[in-house]
Amino acid sequence: MVKEFKLPDVGEGLTEADIVAWHVKPGDLVEDGQIIVEIETAKAVVELPCPWDGTVARLLAEEGQTVEVGVPIIAVEVGTSDSAERAEVAAPASAESASDDEAGAHSVLVGYGVKASSTTRRARRTAAGRPETAEVPTAPEEPVEPPEVPAEPAARSQSKPTLAKPPVRKLAKDLGISLAALAGSGPDGSITRDDVQRAAGAGTPARSAESGNGSRTATSAPASGGEERIAVRGVRKHMAAAMVSSAFTAPHVTEFLQVDVTETMAALRRIRELPEFAELRVSPLLFVARALLVAVARHPLVNSSWDAAAEEIVVKHYVNLGIAVAAERGLIVPNVKRADALTLPELARALQVLTETGRAGKATPADLAGGTITITNVGVFGVDAGTPILTPGETAILAFGQVKDTPWVVDGELAVRKACTLSLSFDHRIVDGELGSAVLRDIGSMLTDPLRILAWG
Repeated sequence: MVKEFKLPDVGEGLTEADIVAWHVKPGDLVEDGQIIVEIETAKAVVELPCPWDGTVARLLAEEGQTVEVGVPIIAVEVGTSDSAERAEVAAPASAESASDDEAGAHSVLVGYGVKASSTTRRARRTAAGRPETAEVPTAPEEPVEPPEVPAEPAARSQSKPTLAKPPVRKLAKDLGISLAALAGSGPDGSITRDDVQRAAGAGTPARSAESGNGSRTATSAPASGGEERIAVRGVRKHMAAAMVSSAFTAPHVTEFLQVDVTETMAALRRIRELPEFAELRVSPLLFVARALLVAVARHPLVNSSWDAAAEEIVVKHYVNLGIAVAAERGLIVPNVKRADALTLPELARALQVLTETGRAGKATPADLAGGTITITNVGVFGVDAGTPILTPGETAILAFGQVKDTPWVVDGELAVRKACTLSLSFDHRIVDGELGSAVLRDIGSMLTDPLRILAWG
């Protein structure tokens, strides 16, 4: 019996996704919970597990193709003797009864480059909190022609899949480079960014992929002096639409404040020496985040949203702190849930995990949903200030510029101090100039004298 797996809605009402990379091919044995494909939605790259044990009959969508939710993307033959034998082999056995020879036989049978570690399949939940199991229609029970296994390039082993991280796959797709034709220089033969860029510079033939509507999604490496076209889809498409909507919906106002952060930098050095922060990479962003959280507690209206339909301002008495991350797929804003309830070490750990997963392209739709206020750290790019655009649905965003040596008057004397510029953009429908100035002034005061964070928090 052949069952077709339809593209599910992995986010909040998402309507489509791009196929980034298949981890299986026709003829491969798969098991329930095994990751079979990576997709890119408007918010994140998501790994999808197979819901059955069986054999891959056909791949119904190509890498680079945009597929609507509910459209079948893979056909799996289930209930065959091969899959039954696989299920029997995969069944747990006690250490006392399993011999080394049997373990070797199992590894050969399971094989096909599947990692030994298991992947848990998380059930979707309904509004009532109950697990929901999607019913997948099956094709009529009729003989199925043997699947056609596409010929693999000589540089790729038929039993070993191409290893590359999602950002590397995306880069290869944008440059029109076939990963299958490359020899990886990374761990376990994985393909790195350098491998892809080296291939692009050497003029490696590009692999063209046709999308469902016949449009080409990968182009040849651009010639010197020519033009290059990059398809706008996935996260970048969502980001562009969100920024346009925000800029032309909420009336933006941006205020600036230059701050002496010498004492904050001194406190940062002392905190790094504490055992609670021993394994963390603590940056000035931690103090900026804590100062913003304290300012929100003092001025709750800045942590709100505008409900046009109900003609209401919705004040959030919790803070899901968003951090703008420049990932390879585009700008994303994952957020730390209930950041206001975290201790300083917990906040430091959460910020580190958030930025690492975001830059690696591993942020989930849940990580990106529900933010209430945002920080964008433009200082890491060597920029002093900017006029950030509000994250849709939020009222304020704080830009933190680079910290640098600056001439400063201290007690009537000119001195060299560590200083930075803070930029606060806010929705002028909710926040007027007085409130916006008070929030920005409070944040600046706490960064000038970090003891105020304790006094006011």
